[in-house]
Amino acid sequence: MTAPRMMRGLMAAVIALPLALLGACGGDDSSSDGKTELTFFWWGGEARAKLTEQALALYTQKHPDITFKTTWQANQGYFDKLATLTAGSDAPDIFQIDDNYLAEYGTRNVTEDLTSYQSSGKLDLTKFPEGLWKYGLVDGKLAGMAMGENTQGLVFNKTKLEAAKQELPKTGMSWEDLIAWAQKAGAATKVAGTMDPSADYKALWVWLRQNGKQFYNGNQLGFAKEDVQKWFELWKGARDAKATPTADVIHEGNATDITKQTVVTGKALTSWVWANQMPDIQKNTKDTLGVVAYPGDPSAQWARASMYFSVYRGSKDKDAAVDVINFLANDPEAGKILGTDRGLPSNLDIRKQVEATTTDPAMKASIALESELLPKFGTPPSVPPKGHSTVKTELVKAAEAAQFGTVTPAQAAEQFFTAAQAAVAG
Repeated sequence: MTAPRMMRGLMAAVIALPLALLGACGGDDSSSDGKTELTFFWWGGEARAKLTEQALALYTQKHPDITFKTTWQANQGYFDKLATLTAGSDAPDIFQIDDNYLAEYGTRNVTEDLTSYQSSGKLDLTKFPEGLWKYGLVDGKLAGMAMGENTQGLVFNKTKLEAAKQELPKTGMSWEDLIAWAQKAGAATKVAGTMDPSADYKALWVWLRQNGKQFYNGNQLGFAKEDVQKWFELWKGARDAKATPTADVIHEGNATDITKQTVVTGKALTSWVWANQMPDIQKNTKDTLGVVAYPGDPSAQWARASMYFSVYRGSKDKDAAVDVINFLANDPEAGKILGTDRGLPSNLDIRKQVEATTTDPAMKASIALESELLPKFGTPPSVPPKGHSTVKTELVKAAEAAQFGTVTPAQAAEQFFTAAQAAVAG
């Protein structure tokens, strides 16, 4: 063989190898011994992987004809990999997804419509809060099963506030009262009273709902440019009143990393997070933390799916895949294994079981808040449309421009609104 021909042969082999590995996710799931192997893909760390593998092993123990080929990775790059797999029609039978992408995959018919399984009882959602399972609907189709629940939570430093004899924040405070409280508490503790959440989409979303608007109406924005301007002006007033940290500290706190939250770094008395993050936040500080709802009418909050399990529409074993996700959500033994790793269990009976056995004070506080808010939750919004991730990024850009004073609230609102419209239109 000549050198050029040999080189071409070697290159062909190198290219073929990753394609073969990529295709291994799909294909014929039945083995020669009659067993069915389901592929399962999720994001998370080693702890989640260990718990998920244990729960799946329990399923195989009870259903010996079903085995699993699992793949997991960190969140970064996960959706790029999932996009590659689905583009090649090689998506896993079951995959984890969140509300940033559910509508995109649902409208592209990548996800199986689970409605018929729910109607037949093969997917039992009767113990789920109604608003929670409905948050998996995309164009009237059930694109995913909510595997966990969370809602917005304002985490505060209880240790510093009590040491300075300051009142603790309460659910139901108005936004103006919260800012006034932060100004007073900050002066007493010598720590900025509250993180500025003007770049935080979930805080803006709650505020919009309290003012009769929505973040989205279907595939369009549900608010006007003037609404965003009022939001930015609210927090400019808070910064001017020294109720928040300086812009450079706010920028640090705008990161989604738990360790960068201002209540962890000690640079503010509060952080605006998802309530189910409370235990992880607590692990990163020696001070005792508390958690309440966001300011204003708590009915503006809703039971949000922290993440979903979806079944690939092209799976050759959809019935088996649905039975697996039904098991993971509703089996008491599986619930005991999985705990709150993916949020508070969707099944309320399993949630009570977990609540009764947990010894983590931060987890107890998180569960207590959601239990308190459950009867107060408002109608859930529709799942965010395609482009939502870009909208979140553009909000941070515009809000930070206002926080650093390089633009006015009106200019920042114009910048964000224009970019957000383009994102959802694209």
